[in-house]
Amino acid sequence: MEILGVGSRIKHPSYGDGVVIRLHKRIYEVCFLESGIKSVAKDFSVEVIERIEPEYSVSFSEAEDALIKILREWSDVTEIIAMGEKWNKGILILRPGDPSLKEKEIPIETFFHKIVMLRDRLRVMEQRINAHKLLSDEDKFELQQYITRIYGSLTTFNVLFKHQGDQFVGEKS
Repeated sequence: MEILGVGSRIKHPSYGDGVVIRLHKRIYEVCFLESGIKSVAKDFSVEVIERIEPEYSVSFSEAEDALIKILREWSDVTEIIAMGEKWNKGILILRPGDPSLKEKEIPIETFFHKIVMLRDRLRVMEQRINAHKLLSDEDKFELQQYITRIYGSLTTFNVLFKHQGDQFVGEKS
């Protein structure tokens, strides 16, 4: 189907006459006279009654959001996540139960960085599962459930994060 701009009039086989009101990457939002606003895939075959040339203007925030999404999905670049100030210059001490063994000290910043890398890699895995062409929706859902449980197992480390929005979130009951 040819690319339509906002204001284009179409006739949908199920919804009838409508006007394109918003463009997205893969869909149009169309306001239909009798059905209200519906999403229509850009590759769905509809009758074009009147075509309006699309305007390709992208706001800075839309471009920024798209770039962030691409970087998260396709690279190992991690965003800078703030650790709570109370942990700065702190030491994580691992003390074995056997007193004859030596304890291990790890700077909390190092441990925190590894937790953030783990979280970022889980997010990339989640995106790749969602975008996988050979997995069924049922397979994707099942794998998503495992990832959600992993996030839930990691909520213990939320105490290290400065901002709540950066924390792990597991299953909500």
